Amino acid sequence: MRHPRTVMSAVLGLGLSLAAAFGTAPAVAAPDASASAPHVAFTGPSDSHESAAANKAFFEAVAKSVAEKRAANPGVQSVTIVYSTANAPSFRTQIANSASIWNSSVSNVRLQEGSNADFSYYEGNDPSGSYASTDGHGNGYIFLDYAQNQQYDSTRVTTHETGHVLGLPDHYSGPCSELMSGGGPGPSCTNPYPDANERNQVNYLWQNGFAAALANAGS
Repeated sequence: MRHPRTVMSAVLGLGLSLAAAFGTAPAVAAPDASASAPHVAFTGPSDSHESAAANKAFFEAVAKSVAEKRAANPGVQSVTIVYSTANAPSFRTQIANSASIWNSSVSNVRLQEGSNADFSYYEGNDPSGSYASTDGHGNGYIFLDYAQNQQYDSTRVTTHETGHVLGLPDHYSGPCSELMSGGGPGPSCTNPYPDANERNQVNYLWQNGFAAALANAGS
């Protein structure tokens, strides 16, 4: 299993130059996940059982965090997922664009930057590329890799990884029109928008799947 790591030796120089391109220096490294902590990458050889389990774990971690807040404040009507960009300052524009795309695409859940976050974004260098993961303790995060965000459209990468927060699995064999095909269609694909099926899936998950998470949090 691959883990977030800090940059060393020659890789450090690459990271600094890429970070400069995004407008800031590298941020704090992502949590050092345990060996069993699952994650799903922007590019991958296939749609595997491991990826499916990782995606489920990530969605459940975020849903549980949101549900616990809702259980503590039952008067809140909307389902809002709060995220932090504190450790990914180079990607604030892409993250904001990603949130805006999702918020305009679905109706049952909203993404909002703020404190007491349900998940966080991190940036840096990793041979794995960009991915969504848990830290092995039920907390979700997204890691954005400098090099991959130079090779692929950065808003597509960010919006794709955020799709995992909302419960969508990878589908690398899909066309460019599918956001969750990720890096499958290649770097020429710049589409950052979910298709109708993906939008419907997210709305379904955050109506039905979240209702179950909320019930468990309140019990």
